[in-house]
Amino acid sequence: MAAVSSNGEYSFTKPNRESITLLAGLGVEGDVHAGVTVKHRSRVAVDPTQPNLRQVHLIHEELFDEVGAAGFRVAPGELGENVTTRGIDLLSLPVGTLLCIGAEAVVELTGLRNPCVQIDNFRQGLLKQVVGRDDAGNVVRKAGVMSIVKQGGVVRPGDMIEARLPDEPHRPLDRV
Repeated sequence: MAAVSSNGEYSFTKPNRESITLLAGLGVEGDVHAGVTVKHRSRVAVDPTQPNLRQVHLIHEELFDEVGAAGFRVAPGELGENVTTRGIDLLSLPVGTLLCIGAEAVVELTGLRNPCVQIDNFRQGLLKQVVGRDDAGNVVRKAGVMSIVKQGGVVRPGDMIEARLPDEPHRPLDRV
């Protein structure tokens, strides 16, 4: 794992930390998006009682390399993620995949981040780099995955991540 980040206030980016603590059923301790019910402002406006399927946001650091080749400099935490990974193809994993992080923590993937205009507010033109279309015209979202905390624990940069796939049939990740 490359980095961990959190922020107790609403802002697009999240400062990197030496460690974060994941709390079962809640998310990242002290992070503005932690909670049983949804915390993202747009979703709260629609229905504040819906479950929080976006407790922990993970992005693969390889995305930063990809957008860097297109001229966009992005560092861990700058797209609002809590966990920046390297060497694991997050976007190809199915719904329900368990990611065992470090010695204790376990998160369950719930879906894809649905990137919004805030990404262009951060770096003009970046949204087109993280959302596109495949050859069949389907929307492709590359701005990371969302998860819920199944088992808490302290998570640090350098911790190993092990993916445990759910029983088949697998469902591809979709926006949450």
